[in-house]
Amino acid sequence: MEDIDVKELKERLEKKDKFLFLDVREEWEFEDDNLGAKNIPLADLPHRLEELDSYKDQEIIIHCRSGARSGNAKKFLESKGFSQVRNVLGGIMAYRDL
Repeated sequence: MEDIDVKELKERLEKKDKFLFLDVREEWEFEDDNLGAKNIPLADLPHRLEELDSYKDQEIIIHCRSGARSGNAKKFLESKGFSQVRNVLGGIMAYRDL
C-alpha cells in the first residue's frame, strides 16, 4: 500500500477516519509527544503481534520520529500478512512542522 504524508494524516485524524494508528517509537518518546496512536515500540513488535491480529485486513497507519522505524515496521507487518499498512513519511517531526 502507498505511504501517507503528514498533511493527509492530519486530515484523516481531524475527520476521525477509521484506521489503526500505530506509533513505533520508544515509550519515553511517546510519552513526551504523541498524537493519540497505540504505542508498540519497534523492538517489541514481533512479541506483540497478537495485539494486531484483528487488524490484518484493515488499514494500519504507522509513524515514528522520522519515518525510518515505521518504514521497517511496515515491511515487517507486510511480511506477516498484514495487507493495508501505510508509513507516515517524515514521521512526527514532519507532522509538527505542518
